Amino acid sequence: MRCLVTGGAGFIGSLTAERLLDRGDEVIVLDDLSTGHREVVPAGAELVVAAVGDQAVVRQVLADTRPDACIHFAGLIAAGESMAEPGRYFEANVGESLALLEELIRAGVDQVVFSSSAAVYGEPQSTPMGEDHPTVPTSVYGATKLQVEQALEWMSRQGALRYAALRYFNAAGGSEGHREDHSVESHLIPLALAAVAGQRPVLQVFGTDYPTPDGTCIRDYIHVEDLAAAHLAALDHLAAGGSSLVANLGTGRGYSVREVLAAIESVVGRPVPALMADRRPGDPAELVASSKTAAEMLGWIPLRSSLDEIIADAWQAFER
Repeated sequence: MRCLVTGGAGFIGSLTAERLLDRGDEVIVLDDLSTGHREVVPAGAELVVAAVGDQAVVRQVLADTRPDACIHFAGLIAAGESMAEPGRYFEANVGESLALLEELIRAGVDQVVFSSSAAVYGEPQSTPMGEDHPTVPTSVYGATKLQVEQALEWMSRQGALRYAALRYFNAAGGSEGHREDHSVESHLIPLALAAVAGQRPVLQVFGTDYPTPDGTCIRDYIHVEDLAAAHLAALDHLAAGGSSLVANLGTGRGYSVREVLAAIESVVGRPVPALMADRRPGDPAELVASSKTAAEMLGWIPLRSSLDEIIADAWQAFER
């Protein structure tokens, strides 16, 4: 299979590109490197440095490479930042995605795996959350992901493509050559590890008065290797003629911020310097997945997502 991977210079995209190559697929990475890193793009992939919204370039890339499918990772990911810069997020995540989809359909590429998010759900009405849970995003970021999902659904109904929208819960962990390295870091585990390593003075814990057992947010953490495996499974599902689907990717087990910090201290053997702060806008109290659809339709089960393994792998990748 020949696959176009947008955002393939990012944390999850670069590892997924590597795993595609490992099994013998051909990979074309499309990334403008605004937040990605050239050095993590696997050596066997062709790299095109351009924005997914640059339709002239995308049209030429599709004509030259003729991919069978596209995995679309590219986009902005920080929920807090999205609340301060909504226009930028709608342009990057919705506008550029629609431009990409238009070119894919024009070129006859009718299989799309979309990197979505649990942020589409908003505040949980029940946990764990299945794909039938109401989608009422509490952040601009979540709203942008939901809008792209809705566009994909309509395009699929019209017969233009088939898609798998994968709603990540909290991507974490690491692998050789792949660690979280965002220009604006907002994720708990890399921020905590940076504080432990002395690369930042203190970790801010946003909110200690949530309606949770210890007052801090609860999240479902999923190892990046398990996420990469899910994308390959979704790609194979579509390649085999499978129907469009929406699937959560999580473990069904949530951990509070305080529990994560305690686990980091246990695994790393050092205290995490932390400062309690006010809540951030758009942060739900608890996000825990039901991944029954991914298990039933993709045969996907997370194999490396215990909290200790996630932290150990993240720390090992952080130290490299």
